[in-house]
Amino acid sequence: MLVQLTIRDLVLIETAVLEPGPGLTVLTGETGAGKSILLDGLGLVLGDRADAALVRAGAPQASVSASFALAPDHPARALLAASDIPDADPLLVRRVVRADGGSRAHVNDTPVSAGLLRQLGSLLVEVHGQHDDRGLLSPRGHLDLLDAYAGADRSAATDAWNRRMAAEAAHAAAHARLEADRAERDFLAHALAELEALDPKPGEEAELAETRRRIQEGARLAESLDALDRQISGADGALALLRQAARRLERLAQADPALAEAVGSVDRMLVEGDELEAALAAARRRWLVTPDALEAAEARLFDLRAAARKHRVPPDALPEVAAGLAARLQAIACGETALAALETEVAAARAAHAAAAAALSALRAAAAERLDRAVNAELPALRLEAARFRTRLAPADPGPLGTDRAEFEVATNPGAEFGALTRIASGGELSRFVLALKVALARAGTAGTLVFDEIDRGVGGATASAIGSRLARVAESAQVLVVTHSPQVAAAGSAHVRIHKADGRTRVAALDPAERVEEIARMLSGAEVTAEARLQAQRLLAHAAAGTAVAAG
Repeated sequence: MLVQLTIRDLVLIETAVLEPGPGLTVLTGETGAGKSILLDGLGLVLGDRADAALVRAGAPQASVSASFALAPDHPARALLAASDIPDADPLLVRRVVRADGGSRAHVNDTPVSAGLLRQLGSLLVEVHGQHDDRGLLSPRGHLDLLDAYAGADRSAATDAWNRRMAAEAAHAAAHARLEADRAERDFLAHALAELEALDPKPGEEAELAETRRRIQEGARLAESLDALDRQISGADGALALLRQAARRLERLAQADPALAEAVGSVDRMLVEGDELEAALAAARRRWLVTPDALEAAEARLFDLRAAARKHRVPPDALPEVAAGLAARLQAIACGETALAALETEVAAARAAHAAAAAALSALRAAAAERLDRAVNAELPALRLEAARFRTRLAPADPGPLGTDRAEFEVATNPGAEFGALTRIASGGELSRFVLALKVALARAGTAGTLVFDEIDRGVGGATASAIGSRLARVAESAQVLVVTHSPQVAAAGSAHVRIHKADGRTRVAALDPAERVEEIARMLSGAEVTAEARLQAQRLLAHAAAGTAVAAG
């Protein structure tokens, strides 16, 4: 609810303060008094385009401040939180327009952009004038209004949509992974086949390196043993010479018995020589190297290290690589099954959302029929006897709000085609259609402050009285401000503000009961207020008060 509107140095207004209060506030005044300036000022704090022409002549800048009382759950609070703007009670919006054309806006003393100001303004106030395309006239909000009128709970459709989106995202991700895996399946299979043929073992590289070292060392030892064997056991080796010496010594000992002891020494040497020969033979067997052993070890070591380089891992990690490749191939094999399961989940989620959307659609269709009847019932009294109103429901792409879109349409003449409110209705008709909608929608959740600009243009008498009574009914659930030239509408207000000129300046004054009678009498009779006009003003006020009392009862 708008608590206070303060305007300084705006066109013809030097200073003006409007405190409308709850209910229906009527704003009246002679043509040219500046009622439109007041609405221009309100438009500025709601995000309308700033114009240097709005600054009062001689003033450096114009400023407009508005404070709003908001319910704890008002959507404007969520917008403030999302925009990192501190909350406050009341909400304070301020707009300044400089004479050089620059402007700035603040919400709760925090600078904001014009875009954010417009977004906030649409949540705070609906302005319905002859060229307005916001509020009820914007098709973007028609589905929300219809659902509020129907009392629809959209959470089931929203939850089902979120589950559907999650299922479709999981399916899409799994499908993408599977396609990528399928593209490299042949490579994976080939790489795994290579590793399985290689059959690497943990620690095998170190063992092969040690084997190669031992084989190389054994080859060197074997060469040395072969050379030593030739020196000891060869035809010209030490043992052969020792045996020749023993035979000669034995012949000499036969001639000289004193050499018998020497013969024994030589025999012992031969025994030890045989032992040495046996030891060398055993050593040669231990270090015997087959021709292919070193080549086989080196080839195996080369294959292991080449595979490790190919997979960019240490050789000992090759068994893990093989296991990983096998797992990926298994995942590809299982991916088809998993993808089929996800497809089943997607189908179930889509069916659940479709069911929730269908339930919403049925509820909306029934509510649309009730709303159409309610609005059409209001039209004759508003001098729209030939007009017709309908809520058009059409299929929309599935979404969190179901599968419908809604638009309010009218036809102003019998046989005429239906069309959007802003395209078909014109002038005062447009505002009266909006009023009929407001009466029918009642507490359907539109903005808490409604402004109607000259809704009574071109009508009078009973039609004006009908407009006034309906504005009063709307004001039971929302704050309503109406700029009017009709005494019948003015009489329906719970508060009355007069805009007039004095000393070349526009003034704004709240009227007491006596002043109110005088103002309505002026509206009835013109410049010269007559006693009959005052009496008629009193009758209008009494009639309006009686109607309000009956409605309240």
